[in-house]
Amino acid sequence: MARPPLILISPGIEKRGFEFGDLSVSLSVRYENAVLAAGGIPLLAPVTTDRALLAEAVRRTDGLLLTGGDDIDPGLYDNTLPREVRETVGQTPDGGARDERELLLIREIFQQRKPLLAICRGHQLLNLAFGGGLVADIRQQVPGAVKHWGMDQAFHFKHDVTVKPGSLFAKICGRKIIGVNSTHHQAVTEPAGKFVATNFPAGSVTA
Repeated sequence: MARPPLILISPGIEKRGFEFGDLSVSLSVRYENAVLAAGGIPLLAPVTTDRALLAEAVRRTDGLLLTGGDDIDPGLYDNTLPREVRETVGQTPDGGARDERELLLIREIFQQRKPLLAICRGHQLLNLAFGGGLVADIRQQVPGAVKHWGMDQAFHFKHDVTVKPGSLFAKICGRKIIGVNSTHHQAVTEPAGKFVATNFPAGSVTA
């Protein structure tokens, strides 16, 4: 019997945890349940910015899952944001340590050539790591955009996207159009480097 893959998961941080009221690790059990359902074993990434320790954590595991959560520090991508836009961007409770830690994990996972799944905040940070940019607040910076926010409907489809034909994502989905819940107020501008977008607003050209 093959050994189940060990998947490193990068958690969020809460300002006040339940036990001691201090900075605490935060992770929805849905992430762990998804890894378990796929046949893997979830393992929490260490809350450190020590590159050597993070490199060792990546070495001992078979893949990395970057999760959603807090906004990314605008200082990493745009120091010229207007005040009214910057005020919409939240701050990580750990003073930006999560951004630093996950950027180090991204660097290590690529250097060690292991699989990465980056979700929501995760794929936004991945784009930044390779020189791409972000929209800090969709409502203010992309007039007329579909509503992408609202945790009150976090588990309901909000709009459709068209999947790029021939992409790995298309093969996994097995469909040309899928519904998404879309609970975010930030977004990738253009894919960085050799990255390619594989889903688009429904009805747009994907070729």
